[in-house]
Amino acid sequence: MPLSFNSISHGNIAFGFFNIDSDMLLLEHYFFFADRFCEYVSNLAEPEEKESTQFGPVYHIKEPADIGDLMGAIHGIRYTGFIGELYRCFPFPEQPEKFKQHPQGYKNQAVVQAIVKKYSKIIEVPFTAGTSQNVRIGPYRFDPSSFHALIRYVWQGGYPRWKDSIRPDYVLAMRDKIERQNSRLFDICFEDG
Repeated sequence: MPLSFNSISHGNIAFGFFNIDSDMLLLEHYFFFADRFCEYVSNLAEPEEKESTQFGPVYHIKEPADIGDLMGAIHGIRYTGFIGELYRCFPFPEQPEKFKQHPQGYKNQAVVQAIVKKYSKIIEVPFTAGTSQNVRIGPYRFDPSSFHALIRYVWQGGYPRWKDSIRPDYVLAMRDKIERQNSRLFDICFEDG
């Protein structure tokens, strides 16, 4: 489930996984796969003395109706927009104990891409770490503490966490890269939960 995170540019914003069978993340109106997020974070871990900018494609869904109703889709009562169509393919589990983020969700990227393309426009957004150690993803700016919270969320598998505590290889690679680099931006501690 997406959670509320603090940004220094827009106040509280939504970020996170929104379907346990997909590894797609949302950041307000931006949608992108978690492996890309981890790749961008890993690249920012390279020690730099100047601003580091990458440009990554994201799926931008401008209208809330095109995003859909997450709670309606979870409860199986309202399947609208992108999220509704995704939940028709990958419904919420009937047993609450099965509500865990699947580490193999990346295997469904082709299906998810085919659906999200119907509702979105692909745009390039900057993923930037400045010398101030603030991070920008498109128009959203995060101080180091808030950015670390986004990383920890992905590390943990969001809410409800990774199924059987198994993380995808790209998440493990991100942690490894962060821990091997001596970057001031990444003075964080990963939680094992």
